[in-house]
Amino acid sequence: MLELEVVPERSLSNEYWEVVLGMTFSHVVQSIQQQINRIKNVQVLYNEKNPLKADLVIKMCEDGIQLRFDPVSQRLKIIEVNNLNKVKLKYCSIVFCSPEIPPTIEQIDHTFGATHPGEYDASHQLFILSFRGLSFSFPVDPRFQPNYTQGMESFHFPLGTSPTVAKMCIYSGNNLAETKPPSLPLSNFYNHCYLDKLEVLREKNKTVGVKLHLISEALGSNKLRELRKQTVTKVLSLGDTVQDVCSAIGSPNKVFYKADDKMKIHLPNSHKLITYSSSDYFYNFFTLGMDILFDARIHRVKKFILHTNYPGHYDFNIYLRCNLSIDINCTNKENKSETLTITTFTKWDSVKHKLIKLSVLPVVLNRTSTNTTNPFGSTFSFGFEDMIFEVMPNNHIASVTLYQKPIYSQETI
Repeated sequence: MLELEVVPERSLSNEYWEVVLGMTFSHVVQSIQQQINRIKNVQVLYNEKNPLKADLVIKMCEDGIQLRFDPVSQRLKIIEVNNLNKVKLKYCSIVFCSPEIPPTIEQIDHTFGATHPGEYDASHQLFILSFRGLSFSFPVDPRFQPNYTQGMESFHFPLGTSPTVAKMCIYSGNNLAETKPPSLPLSNFYNHCYLDKLEVLREKNKTVGVKLHLISEALGSNKLRELRKQTVTKVLSLGDTVQDVCSAIGSPNKVFYKADDKMKIHLPNSHKLITYSSSDYFYNFFTLGMDILFDARIHRVKKFILHTNYPGHYDFNIYLRCNLSIDINCTNKENKSETLTITTFTKWDSVKHKLIKLSVLPVVLNRTSTNTTNPFGSTFSFGFEDMIFEVMPNNHIASVTLYQKPIYSQETI
């Protein structure tokens, strides 16, 4: 049984493990994985068809805890304890929930002190007692009619039948129904840069680079004092050198060398393309939701790959979400020029008719590896100018690849 400290409007934690409001989904998963001997039977719940319509949830089945993430920002929004028989909880070192101490109304009042009168939810037959950033839900027999001005004290329970807490929620602000996830806690930056948003730079219907709006710890932050964050803007261009990239956004989280290129079969005269002993390589920036491909011969950027990190995709939770924006000049039905903006949250079926002729078929992409299978099925890649849009079966864009159109040599292999 986990023994956890409750910090209203902030966290649930113990000496080994902590979840803080505002943490990314990836950070929380990593923290759970590090406690594999203490935390078991964990499930991830999401809306497969409409992943932006419902919270992304981590359910800790054996501990009675649910962690709710905002589906857009993918940051922790609500910490729920919906089975208080499975955990031991304390506040300011005072235990208020354990096998020996049931979390009754009197116990909550003794531990947390006075607050405003609660609210009665008639549809669920619950009485909700709220503090700032913290609420407790008590099941109430409908035979007991509350006095809304007097709160919980207006209920008259038979001797020995005082209800216990059915659910506890930790959240930001005063209103659970309107709560939003706070920004990423500075204590979780771990000396990494994080992406606020990314703009794709285009000139004359041609991609030239990307502009990154980054968030990081402020230089000179004293970790013994309050941490500070800073925002910076960096521009990366197709054709930049490795040194250009590293000086702008730092070292990658990982470097990956391409063993082969299976998509080469779709290029004209692919059998005539020169092969080289060296291999192109990726710089993986997981916290930015981006990969950068470098040419093995000249060590310059030839591709940017931007990941939207939707649940139900093979690469989900490898990258943080890239909040991208692309402005594309296109022609509408009246043959008038217009600017079409595609973002991380744009559904493909709302824009594809403006970009691609209906006769153009996508490339079907099915990701697998030697040791794993892909339970999520295939995705579809659509090419437009110098961009490739990878689209999931639910019409959400999984990734966008930006590249320089190559000039092929006539030499044979």
